[in-house]
Amino acid sequence: MGKVRMVASEFETATRIIKNRNSPKDADSGGFVLWQMAPDMWYVELAVGGSKVRAGCDGSIVWRHTPWLGAHAAKGPVRPLRRALQGIDPLTTASMFADAQCIGEKEVNGEDCFILKLCADPQTLKARSEDPAEIIRHVLFGYFSQKTGLLTYMEDSHLTRIQSSTGGDAVYWETSINSSIDDYRAVEGMMIAHSGHSVVTLFRFGEVAMSHTKTRMEEVWTIEEVAFNVPGLSMDCFIPPADLNRGPVSEACELPQVERGRNIMAGSHRAKVAAVERSHNVADDNILWRVEV
Repeated sequence: MGKVRMVASEFETATRIIKNRNSPKDADSGGFVLWQMAPDMWYVELAVGGSKVRAGCDGSIVWRHTPWLGAHAAKGPVRPLRRALQGIDPLTTASMFADAQCIGEKEVNGEDCFILKLCADPQTLKARSEDPAEIIRHVLFGYFSQKTGLLTYMEDSHLTRIQSSTGGDAVYWETSINSSIDDYRAVEGMMIAHSGHSVVTLFRFGEVAMSHTKTRMEEVWTIEEVAFNVPGLSMDCFIPPADLNRGPVSEACELPQVERGRNIMAGSHRAKVAAVERSHNVADDNILWRVEV
């Protein structure tokens, strides 16, 4: 169980960059609860700014519930929750990176680290894609402390191509999530990270030259309580919602949409989905930002 603070900090187009000068003041606060059970079962609720996102996995189906899409199954194979990889579940992290490629060393926040690289294989990318959207790359870099072996920094890059239904040029969406992971403490003999900071960048390009947009969002999170072998936790706690749409929905369906009169930029990575709205009726110095999660 933990707390989060989220804010949209920057919006960029080909002609200008708009920064939220009141980021700390405008940040939305909320919390999340994560339950896990071996093997491959998890459930998370994340509530921020008056909105709630839920997601889970019963060991065979990954599903999400968002205010704009309802409850729906996610395409592709069962996979762990990214939030759990942020130092909350070291066993899953170690298992994921067991076959990763070591590509070098780097100092991160004063800590000497070795870097492990993971790439989704073509079969997995194909399974997670659906016309007209194709996921063409998903790469994960983990920076592990040379001294402790613990994950201290993570880079997650995800590139999707969406082909126009009218035969026009394709549009590309690149989602990057960079997370610093801090404050490891021993909980029943397990080292668990109790705080962190993530920066999410949504980059849209393609179509015509000089038409790109970039949105930057930030999150600070802390862990308040960790417990193992929770009494009463069973497989029934991970059953998908009764109203679940069994027709799998591609991750690209949760990419930003543009509506008349306003820009809504929505990005998701498994359990975390954020939308940013910018008012068009105010001066640049008084931009209204809203984060919905």
